[in-house]
Amino acid sequence: MNASPHPGWQERTIQLIGETGCKKLASARVLVAGLGGVGAMAAEMLCRAGVGHLTIADGDTIQPGNLNRQLPAKHSTIGRKKADVTGETLMDINPGLDMVIINSYIRDDGMEDILSGHFDYVVDAIDTLSPKTSLIYHAMKRGLKLVSSMGSGGKTDPSLIRIADISESFNCRLAYLLRKKLRKLGIERGFKVVFSTEPVDKKVIIPVEDELNKKSTAGTISYIPAMFGCMMASAVVRDLVDGC
Repeated sequence: MNASPHPGWQERTIQLIGETGCKKLASARVLVAGLGGVGAMAAEMLCRAGVGHLTIADGDTIQPGNLNRQLPAKHSTIGRKKADVTGETLMDINPGLDMVIINSYIRDDGMEDILSGHFDYVVDAIDTLSPKTSLIYHAMKRGLKLVSSMGSGGKTDPSLIRIADISESFNCRLAYLLRKKLRKLGIERGFKVVFSTEPVDKKVIIPVEDELNKKSTAGTISYIPAMFGCMMASAVVRDLVDGC
């Protein structure tokens, strides 16, 4: 059985959204897929807001190159699973959290089983196109609320980050490719995305050969993925407590 959190830990949250809002968050079930710079921040902000159940999923291990932007990444955690390290942090914040850790990449053949968890919201922080498309398709097929992160790499200006329906996204290569793939599956709108309108300098993009489902990577600064994650958490919280 989980330990009880400190009795006063939600005082400021209750002051802002009230007892009813906090009860709604406490009863909510949220899936966070991908625990890099965006997803780990989203998961932590949802935990601190008081979301009662979190399923977190990522099959990756922490690498030195993650240290500049990812919450689980410290010199002491290099080589460990991102999901395990993130899970430890979340339980330390709220020992009463109901949590499921999935230490594997979300793939199409396991999508139905994962999404059968009766989630109130899905947070897509997957950074590769094929599994990202599959998660969105299956979540939409089930009628689940969803917010998806578009590309945070190659960006430096936080004032250009937005939340909008996928159909209203622009000036983002990942969003363009995602819209194209989803259109073939019959999906053109109906879920929120966090994206930036900031142009990406081609000089900060390099080709890669040793990463699964990736043909290139973009340079990334510490604060932009974190801000994407915070905005994703804000979309979830505001939707869940709407009307309080």
